[in-house]
This record gives sequence, structure tokens and C-alpha cells, in this order.
Amino acid sequence: MVHNFNAGPSVLPKTVFEQASQAILNFNNTGLSILEIGHRTSLFQNVMDEAIALVKELMQLDSNREVLFLHGGASTQFFQVPMNLLSEGETGAYLDCGTWGTKAIKEAKVFGNVDVVASSKDKNYSYIPKGYTIPAQAKYFHYTSNNTIEGTQMHSIPDSPVPLVADMSSDILSAVLDFNRFDLIYAGAQKNIGAAGVNLVIVNKEILGKVNRKLPSMMDYQQHIANGSMLNTPPVFAVYVCLLTLRWLKEQGGVAAIEKINNKKSELIYNTLDSLPVFKPTVAKEDRSKMNVVFSMENPELEKDFLDLCKKEGMVGIKGHRTVGGFRVSLYNALPLSSVEALTELMKHFALQHA
Repeated sequence: MVHNFNAGPSVLPKTVFEQASQAILNFNNTGLSILEIGHRTSLFQNVMDEAIALVKELMQLDSNREVLFLHGGASTQFFQVPMNLLSEGETGAYLDCGTWGTKAIKEAKVFGNVDVVASSKDKNYSYIPKGYTIPAQAKYFHYTSNNTIEGTQMHSIPDSPVPLVADMSSDILSAVLDFNRFDLIYAGAQKNIGAAGVNLVIVNKEILGKVNRKLPSMMDYQQHIANGSMLNTPPVFAVYVCLLTLRWLKEQGGVAAIEKINNKKSELIYNTLDSLPVFKPTVAKEDRSKMNVVFSMENPELEKDFLDLCKKEGMVGIKGHRTVGGFRVSLYNALPLSSVEALTELMKHFALQHA
């Protein structure tokens, strides 16, 4: 058996694969593949409508929040956000707590001023900065809720005097939050929502249309809202996989139910790490991610042996990001608790051998 701990693209529910593969051959008994149906037909319009409705239901969004499925992945949002929210000469406030926040800051500087209110770069992004002040004159405050590479996570929503913008690519729909406190949320689909190739954006329509620059139609959130995420041909198959994954999440009992399972998974692996001296967690305890568990070894010479053992036992995606090294275990919604149980037993076995 293969246990998929990849950080993204990542594990998806088995039922989603089964339904998606059937749809490739014969979508809804039409005799057509999902890959060849017209995106302007009622067949796909129903897919888009249901996917949007499920996001609104699962996140309990109010009537001001619009749901979009867009091309480009989360990295496109690094510049689409300031392009839509920041006029030249205005300032966006940013929290620098990892690789993706750093990239977002770089892109925002193309469109206006950036105030980095705090950074954890001094300790290789191994903690979340605290005690910072968000300037009231900023147009918005942007942060990354979960740092996939470094293994840190924001466990509460900051109080902000300005609109909140969050990159939730690696922890969206993994825990109950008041999503209406955010004015813009974006997330690449390939971790908790579906397959790579589509980006989920939730935006408060009240904050749009206020910049003094002309926007290309494809970069204008208002244009996408007006066209129901079909300003141009959408990534049809990727949106369909999102629909299947959202249906699966609802069947599990929704976000509250999956949060309980996610808590069990993360508690099990962190308790195991803390009990085995051979392993060394690298993140401040209070800021540990429940989605991406990052750790190393007290003796780096044993790292290859552990990776070889994981490979032999079907543990996929354990190796840490190339910029960090060590190990990374991703615990996204679709990963079963049984996979974490199998990994922790393997860790105990390895630790006993090398005590």
C-alpha cells in the first residue's frame, strides 16, 4: 500500500479518482467525456454552479462574498491582488513568514508600496511573528495562513483595522474559521480542494473597483464575477475534480468533522516526534502546522537511511523541500488517519533501531 504524504499536488479521496476517471470516459451518461463537453453548455454550467454553491455552504459565506474558479494558481494572485486593490502610491501591509509570503511581497512592490509589518526570516521562518501593528492607513493586510515549506501555521485570525487578505493554499477547508472576516482569500486547488490547474478565490465585492489603474479584463476580479468564472474557457476538468472533492468533504460532515480528524493526525505525529530523540522538530511548538509537519534528525547521517526505509514501506513524499532539507509530512484532508498511524509506527521502529 502507498501512503501519499506529498505536499502538492497531493492526496485526493479514492472516490474522487473513481468518479473523475468515469467522467473522462462518459460524463453523466451523455456519451461524452468531461474533457470534451462545451463549457458554455448546461452540462458544465451545472458543475460550476454546484461547485460555487458548495464553497459558499462549507465556508458559510455571506452574500457579499463572491466565489471564483480561476486559472493561474496561487502565484498569479501574488500580483492580481495588488493589481486590483492597490493604486500607485498606496501601501499594502504584509506579514513575511515564509517563502510564499516573500514572493507575494516581491510582486506587490510592482504596483504600490509595501510595508512588511513583521518577519521571521531571522530564524529561517521557524516561527510566526507576533506583537506587530497593522497600519490603519494600509489598503489591506496580507498573510499566508499556512507555510507549506517551513511548516508553520497561523492558528487565529489577526485583528486588523484594514481589509484582510489571506493565501490559504495549503490549509483551506481544513478547520472551522469565520471566513467572512476576510475580504479576499485565495488558494491553489491541489492540496485540499482538488487537482492542480485551478485557483479558488473568495472576494468581498465591496472592496473592488477602487484602484485608479486600468486593468486587463483577465486580471479584473469584477469581470470574472460578472462572467461567473467563465470570462474565457475555464479549466473544465480541474473544476470538476474540485466539485467531486467538495462533495466528498460535505459527505464527511463538512469542515468541522474534517477538522477533528486533522487534529488527531497532527497530534499523533507531533507526539511521536516529541517522544523520539532521534527526530528533531524544527518549528516553534505554538506555531506548528497541522497540514505540513517539518522535522530533521539529530544525526543528519541517518536521514538517507530513514528515507530509504520510507520508500521501501510505501511512504511517498517524505523528503523535505529542497530549500529546507530534512523531512516534511503533509496531512491534507484526504489523507487517512491510518496512513499517519503507519508512519508513526515506522518512526518508532527506526528510532528503536538507532537509539
